[in-house]
Amino acid sequence: MSTATSTTTAAALTDDRRGAPRRPRRQQGALGRSVLLHALSLVILAVALYPVLWMLVSSLKPTDEIVGDASLVPSDASFDNYRTALAGIGGVSAWTFAWNSLVLAVLSVIGTVLSSAVTAYAFARIQFAGRKVWFALMIGTLLLPFHVLIIPQYIVFQKLGLVGTYVPLLIGKFLAAEAFFVFLMVQFMRNVPRELDEAARIDGCGHVRVFSRIMLPLMRPAIITSSIFAFIWSWNDFLGPLLYLNDPQKYPLPLALRLFVDQTSVSDYGAMIAMSVLALLPVMLFFLVFQRFLVDGVATQGLKG
Repeated sequence: MSTATSTTTAAALTDDRRGAPRRPRRQQGALGRSVLLHALSLVILAVALYPVLWMLVSSLKPTDEIVGDASLVPSDASFDNYRTALAGIGGVSAWTFAWNSLVLAVLSVIGTVLSSAVTAYAFARIQFAGRKVWFALMIGTLLLPFHVLIIPQYIVFQKLGLVGTYVPLLIGKFLAAEAFFVFLMVQFMRNVPRELDEAARIDGCGHVRVFSRIMLPLMRPAIITSSIFAFIWSWNDFLGPLLYLNDPQKYPLPLALRLFVDQTSVSDYGAMIAMSVLALLPVMLFFLVFQRFLVDGVATQGLKG
């Protein structure tokens, strides 16, 4: 018995000695993969941030160095481009361009959130004839490129005498023409338990009170997510203002950048890049402040009540 016991103990010790090096090897392999993954992430981050870095550095360079010099470090850094950009162009101040962009962005957020929320409630909570067909048609509009609708929309607004105003840029926001936001809110509402609606109806609530007292408070993540996207898309919109606005006093920032580049005369690329940096700051600050709500709003789309 003692011989068998000693043999078993010796075998166990031998197995332990053989298996001892395996744990450090696994740890070394995991550490190597982690280092490689972080290095690859840093490379991708550097490639993604290089255009932003180039724009920041170029805003401190004279115009002749921006066009002909490929070096990243400016030889004579100054803030003259920012002074020129803030002074405006064509007799219009840069603050006027910024105010126009802010007005368009805020009204776009208000119109998009209100109209999309009401439309989404109708699709998600109200039973009416052809609901699925109308919802499918609305989703189908996402397949239509904006460029296909440019000519007929422009003709309609021109006949109505609305070209040169902000109405063509905003009327679609207040009529729930943005199918993406309606779809986002519909998916969120479908995850809200219907027992809440039934309990409210027992207490005598109609659709208006159910929507305002129950749905809107619960839809906070979806509303903030839609607001972020609507604000950024409106702030960065260039083609819409280019089509419908013809007065520099009404230009937003993206369209004002075009004024600094004139192919028939001298182009001030330095001031244009400086203005681009100034136009980028509000969007970055807006995103940094609300990014937590953006992640929460997208993440909750996959949850069920």
